[in-house]
Amino acid sequence: MGAYTTTVPLGDAHSRSLTRRYETEASAEAPNLEAVLVEAAQRGDKAAFSKIVELHQGAIYGYLCARLVEATDAEDLCQDVFLRCYLGREKFERAVAIRPWLIGIARNLLREHARRLHRRREVVWTELCLELETTAPVDDHTDEALTHLPQCIESLGKSAREALQLKYHAHMKLQEIGKKLCRSEGAVKLLMFRARQALRNCLDRKMQPPEE
Repeated sequence: MGAYTTTVPLGDAHSRSLTRRYETEASAEAPNLEAVLVEAAQRGDKAAFSKIVELHQGAIYGYLCARLVEATDAEDLCQDVFLRCYLGREKFERAVAIRPWLIGIARNLLREHARRLHRRREVVWTELCLELETTAPVDDHTDEALTHLPQCIESLGKSAREALQLKYHAHMKLQEIGKKLCRSEGAVKLLMFRARQALRNCLDRKMQPPEE
């Protein structure tokens, strides 16, 4: 698949020359290009916002693509991330880094997507990925690590795998899972917690460089 490009209306034929101007201003007046771009975008300059999209759309698309089964869903949500960013740009605090803010928007959209399509099988992957994010911060290697998730699930014990299956595929509540596994609700909650921790540890191990 080629590089994803947003279709949000961002500027006119002069946007390239305008963004070059912002790069010049940033190097001359401020050490942070993004701060200059955000300030300009908040004033309504679409060319500046276009540059923000250019800088971050690859990372945001990658974040979404790693957590969705269908690439078309990732493309649609990536579009929505930057649309929400554009509509809410005036509320953005310039002291905050842009990418974490965009990731936050993407995470919220993923949750909304999962709720809308709760019974669709593809959502299972998204829900599990989002829950794993609660055990560790997202970094530049998280998307790559998630490619090892199926193998890590297979490494779990039988009870843990079955509990995950019942929660994410059958969408059962903890109490229902407990009845199915002949365990208390508290025991199931602990089992799920340990399963997610085991998956997180497995993903971390998979990303460690091989010993020489």
